[in-house]
Amino acid sequence: MLLLIDAGNTRIKWALPHAAANTDAAVTGASHWQHSGSVERADIATLADAWRGLGISRALISNVAGQVLAEALQEILRSACSEIGIVWFASQASLAGIRNGYRNPAQLGCDRFASAIGAHALFPARALIVATCGTATTVDAVSADGHFSGGMILPGLGVMATSLALNTAQLPQIKTIAPITTPFADNTVDAIIAGCIAAQTGAIERAAAAQRQLSGDVLCILAGGAGAILAPYLAVPHETVDNLVLIGLHVASAEGAVP
Repeated sequence: MLLLIDAGNTRIKWALPHAAANTDAAVTGASHWQHSGSVERADIATLADAWRGLGISRALISNVAGQVLAEALQEILRSACSEIGIVWFASQASLAGIRNGYRNPAQLGCDRFASAIGAHALFPARALIVATCGTATTVDAVSADGHFSGGMILPGLGVMATSLALNTAQLPQIKTIAPITTPFADNTVDAIIAGCIAAQTGAIERAAAAQRQLSGDVLCILAGGAGAILAPYLAVPHETVDNLVLIGLHVASAEGAVP
């Protein structure tokens, strides 16, 4: 049984595809997960019980949260599964229909590479902007024929709002991002939220406009925890996709990313 893991800076998401699922099934999403879950990074120890007894023999892991988390995951996997082969997913020049246009292909974040693979598999032959909105927001361009040309990275929605409170004495801490009804708020908390949403959606829309100049029709894919929050404010054609990294890992696994 193959375990897919998306280890981010805030959460760890995982899924076990159905044994019979192929690449076409992978791109249809969560309904094809036999088991799946998500935990806060602080609750990583609970994963041992979640994975024990599931018959896991292989793990494909996208980890962008550093070596300490990698070592913790490896220890948990070894304790939960008596025999397991672990593969750390890494960006490369070409895989699963995506050609990596980064100057140094290995430098591209593995989560961004997996997301590009997943998005291209979900929406083949479409020019895409892939916006993953988590602790950081990444906005990447993928051509209709699978060329990843590059992208931009900015603070995520929550980080952007929180940073104002941390660095500006007179501004309040933003604990939750509530929906806004006007771009011109009449109180400070909503004004911060409105500004952060405008900055996030503005970056995505600017990327979509640039991609449209190159490729014509463009579809924006929104993923990550803040993707659903930003979607109602986005003024370009878009789709929201859950667990895009896991979908990309599943597609990559069918292309030989896991021995």
